[in-house]
Amino acid sequence: MSYEKVAQATNKVVGTKQTLKALENEQVKELVVAKDADQHVLAKVLTSAENKSVSIEYVDSMKKLGKACGIDVNAAIVAIKK
Repeated sequence: MSYEKVAQATNKVVGTKQTLKALENEQVKELVVAKDADQHVLAKVLTSAENKSVSIEYVDSMKKLGKACGIDVNAAIVAIKK
């Protein structure tokens, strides 16, 4: 389900730095996080999302998440913007 949601989203950002910036600017509606991503790398982003009450959905694979975003590399996290 989430892969399709990411693929259909017209306004999204991919990656931890861009996601963190979007969260700080209150632009994020929902996060999609790959379960196989390094949790240490994502910790700051996930904490920020929880503090701002942004919903977080988990998917199995960074590779599939990257593909759903239309990129040729793995994606650890995707923010769907408001």
